[in-house]
Amino acid sequence: MSNIHQDDIDLMRRIIQQDEQALSELYTRYGAAVYSLALRIVQNHELAEEVTQDIFLKVWRQAESWRSELGKLSSWLLTLTRNAAIDRLRRQQRRPQAAHQSLDDFLPYLVDENIANDPQWHDGRIIRELLKTLPEEQAQAIELAFFQGYSHSQLAEALQLPLGTVKTRVRLGLQKLRRLWEDAIREQESKP
Repeated sequence: MSNIHQDDIDLMRRIIQQDEQALSELYTRYGAAVYSLALRIVQNHELAEEVTQDIFLKVWRQAESWRSELGKLSSWLLTLTRNAAIDRLRRQQRRPQAAHQSLDDFLPYLVDENIANDPQWHDGRIIRELLKTLPEEQAQAIELAFFQGYSHSQLAEALQLPLGTVKTRVRLGLQKLRRLWEDAIREQESKP
C-alpha cells in the first residue's frame, strides 16, 4: 500500500470523526483537481465552485461511504465530482430562466415599498454582503431560493433535508436579513 493511499485512509478516518483540520487537508490535497474537473464539465466558474463546495460537504457528511479497498480516494472524489457536475448541468438546463429572481423581486421580502423603490438599495453587492453575515445554512438556502430560483422542494432535495427544515431556514434567514437591511439603512441615513 502506498504512503499516499495510507495517508488518505488516515485522513478519511479523521473526517469521519468530524476533524475539521482533516477536511481542510483533504481540500488542500484534492480541491484543485475537483474544481478543474467540475469546470471542464460545467464550463462556468461559479457553478464549478458550487460543485466543489458540494463535493467537500458531501465528503464531510458521508465520509464513511468511501471504501479504501475499492479504490483510491482521488478516484472516488473525481467520480463524485463528475456525477455532481453532470447533475448540476442537467438541473440548469431543466430550470426555466424565468425561475431566477432578480434583486427587484427579492427586495419586498426585506423592506417596505418606499425603501424598495430607492435605487440606491438595488445594488446586489449590498445584499450579498449582508448574506455573508448570516449563518451558513440560512445564507445557502436564501441564495439557492432567491438567486438560483430553487423552489422549497428543490432546496430540500438538493440539501438532503426535510422540507420543513428548509422552509424554516429560509424564513429565519429572511427575518435576520431584514433586520440587517434595516440597520444598514439606518446607518446610511444617519450619515451627513
